[in-house]
Amino acid sequence: MEQSLSVLIVLVLVWSCRGWEAPDFCHQQQCPQYQVVGSHQGFEERLYVATDWITTKVDSPEDSDVMAAYSRLKHYCQRQKEAGNEIPTNTWPALITVSEGENGPDLSMSWFVPPGTTKPENTDPSVTVQSRPEATVYVRIFAGTPSISSGETNAKMLQEALDKAGKTFDPHTYTGAGYDSYLSITHHNEIWIYPA
Repeated sequence: MEQSLSVLIVLVLVWSCRGWEAPDFCHQQQCPQYQVVGSHQGFEERLYVATDWITTKVDSPEDSDVMAAYSRLKHYCQRQKEAGNEIPTNTWPALITVSEGENGPDLSMSWFVPPGTTKPENTDPSVTVQSRPEATVYVRIFAGTPSISSGETNAKMLQEALDKAGKTFDPHTYTGAGYDSYLSITHHNEIWIYPA
């Protein structure tokens, strides 16, 4: 029994020390680390490590407001770089989170901040630095040019798949994750929904 336990501990240590290999859709950039803990009809169940993000509000689903949020995050990173703090802008995914609000959907845009990045004191009220704990996420993968509309359609498809699988989830919030430039020829997109 003791020998079996020792072998198991060694195997776990070897697995954890070999490092995480980012999937191809990360384009050899830094992505949040995760492990697939279940594959189901229409979705994956992933366990993500704790992560950090910079986030800003998106005023509406209009393209101009989405681009304004993108510009705020980009300018925030540029100002931090000028102050001697390097926050990479070439990480994936970029997230758009949609939550039901009293007056329509509340939207926000987030960029991944890689581990080891020095998080400066935030002096910009339009950008927040978020630390998210380790979490399980239900993920639906889809292709095509990302949009608020395609995100909404795929979120409904993921919710239906989760219902069929008997999973409980937050029906009021979903996140669209994009791993490619908007002008890219191909797109790897995901919808994330968190368990309830």
